[in-house]
Amino acid sequence: MPYVSCCHIRNATSMEELNMPMDTETYEALGLHLPLPPLPRKSKAGPWGVPEGDRQYNPCAEAFPDEHVPRGDVFHIREWSNSGVFPDSTRDISIYTPPNIKAGEAPSLAFFNDGHAYLDPAGPVRAAQVLDSLIHNEAIPATVGVFVNPGAERSFEYDSVTPAFVTFINDEILPIVENHIGQSLNTHPSSRLICGHSSGGICAFNAAWQSPEIFGLVLSHCGSYTNIRGGHHFPYLVRTTEPKPIKVIVQSGKDDLDFIMGSWPIANQDMAAALKFSGYEYRFVFGEGAHSLRHGGAIFADSLTWLLGGAG
Repeated sequence: MPYVSCCHIRNATSMEELNMPMDTETYEALGLHLPLPPLPRKSKAGPWGVPEGDRQYNPCAEAFPDEHVPRGDVFHIREWSNSGVFPDSTRDISIYTPPNIKAGEAPSLAFFNDGHAYLDPAGPVRAAQVLDSLIHNEAIPATVGVFVNPGAERSFEYDSVTPAFVTFINDEILPIVENHIGQSLNTHPSSRLICGHSSGGICAFNAAWQSPEIFGLVLSHCGSYTNIRGGHHFPYLVRTTEPKPIKVIVQSGKDDLDFIMGSWPIANQDMAAALKFSGYEYRFVFGEGAHSLRHGGAIFADSLTWLLGGAG
């Protein structure tokens, strides 16, 4: 493969001239076709099991609603196993219905990967309590929360950069949700948010990237834009593809993961830079924390307000 100098890049006359993929012989000579060796992750947890940079982050104030704030209802479906997109998989689904939802109203949607981590009433996010507070204060419109855990093949479902997961949501999960609440969800992409952490974060972005007509809002916590199943290509794709009508929050921290698949802090900074380069409406929140939901939980109410507050 010929050497490409910086001067050559500056003087290139077309994208085709710059798009020079590595040939198979070089790819195999570098060992890029080989499986990865099993290497342990290095934990930055302190003596209390919480990384030092994370100790400053606590659930947002909206996670502790006043007693007079009406509570939404959370309905659980245990061990659901009827997926055609991901056959032979079993998962739990939880549906949050906002209080006092009006008949005939088409509520907004907030979909959460790794649903239990976001829904846990004693966890770092406490999504149902935050939704109660924000809806009561009219910071966001009435919003249905859908919390779905992955099947046994989490990485296959979340890290694959294909349309499979958004198809799974749209064709298999949302009909269950609409049947449960007894009315249709708002179909406008600016009223539909998808959120996730780590592999769930890149899954959220990929869902909106693949189908911006279904999801127009993305909340990515410590997203795995690294070399797992092709996610490290997203910064390049964002830079070289016509901008899509999606609004994005990317969050990471200086003590985020750094191991054989890549550096999560660098990968998320690269994603933010690509979004800026291509003119996306986005926010990048980079803190002191590790690969956890603690920082994401601390900014959760502000994040939902910025993304869903203007929902139409």
